[in-house]
Order: sequence, then structure tokens, then C-alpha cells
Amino acid sequence: MASQRILYLSLFVATFAVSWAAILVKLSGAGPLPTAFYRVAIASAILAIPAIPRLKKAFHKLSNSDRLIMLLSGVALGLHFAVWITSLYYTTVSNSTILVATQPVFILAMESLSGQEKIEVRSIVGILLSLAGMAVISSGDFNLGREYIIGDLLALAGAFLAGLYLFIGRRIRAKIDNFSYIFPVYSISAVTLFVICMISGENMTDYPARTWIFFLLLALVPTVVGHSLYNWLLEYVPAHKVATTILGEPIGATILAIFFLSQIPGWWTLFGGILILFGIYIVLRKQRPKKLQTGAPELP
Repeated sequence: MASQRILYLSLFVATFAVSWAAILVKLSGAGPLPTAFYRVAIASAILAIPAIPRLKKAFHKLSNSDRLIMLLSGVALGLHFAVWITSLYYTTVSNSTILVATQPVFILAMESLSGQEKIEVRSIVGILLSLAGMAVISSGDFNLGREYIIGDLLALAGAFLAGLYLFIGRRIRAKIDNFSYIFPVYSISAVTLFVICMISGENMTDYPARTWIFFLLLALVPTVVGHSLYNWLLEYVPAHKVATTILGEPIGATILAIFFLSQIPGWWTLFGGILILFGIYIVLRKQRPKKLQTGAPELP
């Protein structure tokens, strides 16, 4: 059983870690698809050490349909990294991270369609506020150029895929331990991205030492630490509650972008971002979290 203190600390560390992702991507100097591939490929190699001894026992607990779902989860994660990291090359860090933070809205829709959740009036209000915020950001970006709109759409696609990845992961994480889940999922994600890179004819090896260092940092900080903690939390906290902490990611990433990339957000990003984050907050505060069958404590 994880204590409330451990859960809160894990949520904070995970959010702080993933806030660095956009900054490290931009500083790497490599293309988006190779950056996405090396991020999860290196992370998979690191996680192989603790994960491989557990896999045989863990996989005996899974049905064939569970294994198929795990495969789909890995593909969804790979596609998420592909489109979201690409969005950073078209729009600003603040816009991209704010829009990709709408994934809790997609998770709520998935939970509702699957019968796990009922969409309440309060949640509908939150979703409408988030949609209004997206419209404000997109209208402001329209005046900056077509590439900004493309980046915004890619970030939204990344939000949907991240929501799918978290939604699927909750079912599997209830059956097996964290390492036995994240290692195969990250590996499948890496294979997915490698295939995309090969089809796109990307440069995969000709990089300076500085770029390889940033690849390693991307694998360690936002992936091994950030995403792995999120997956561990799925055992104790409902998926849309885990996604609550994503509200902190665009704030952290925007602040970091000001100092490291000199990207100062426009008024439309700030206003639209406030609408989006407030809308998501309303959605995620629609009810108190339930105590899970694992006996984990509730998060107030």
C-alpha cells in the first residue's frame, strides 16, 4: 500500500520530470522522429535490467486479449511521441504543452463511452471551456502562420493518443507490476517509431555528441522517471486523476522555455491556456476519487 505522502510526492516528481521534455527536445538539435525514437529506445534499454527477470511470471497473468491491448498501448505511445514532438517544431513550447494537456478530456470521453464514467453537466462545462481555450490559441496562431496551426493540430492529436495510452494502461497495470508493463510498452513504442523513421528516410546516426547527451537526458528524466512514475500511479489512482497532474506540465514547460529558449507566450496563449486548464480542472474535480481494490488510499 502506498501512503498519501508517497503518492503526492510521486505526482510532483513525475510532473516536474515531464515538464523538461519539450525543452530537451528543442535543445537536442535533431529531427522530431529520431528524437522520439531515441527517447523511448534508450529508456527501454535502461528498464530492461529490472524488467526482464519479471516478464515471464507477469505474462502468465495476461490473457491473449490483454497482450493485444498492451501492443496497442505501445503503438499509441509511439504515435503520441511522433506527433507531439513534431508539433514542437511547428508551434511554441507553451502552445504545444497546453494543447497536449487536454488528454484528460479525451480520457473522460473514453471512460464514458466504455461505461466506466457518466459525463455530468459540470464535466460538459469543463469540456466547453477547454474547447473555447483551444479556439483562442488557434485563432491567435492563425495570424502567425500556417505552420503554427499545424503544430496545434499535431499537439491535439498527441493529446488523444496519450489519453488512449493511459486509458488502456490502467486495465493492464491492475494485473501486472510496473516494470513488466512499461518495458514491453516502451519497446513496442520504440519499434513503432523506428518503422516510421525508416519509412520517412530519417538520419539515425550522424549526430554530434551534444545531441546524444540530450537523447540520454530525454530517456532518463521525462521517460524513465516521469512516465514510469505515471504508470506506477495507475495502480493506485484512476487514469483521469493521474492526468490531473498534467495541468502542471504546461506551466512548468512554459516557464522553462522562457529561460532556455527565450520563448515568451503571447496573450492568446495565456488566455486560452487559462481557459483550457480551468476547464480540465472542472472535469477532473467532478467527483472524489474512489478507493481501488488494491486497498490504496484515496487522494483528496
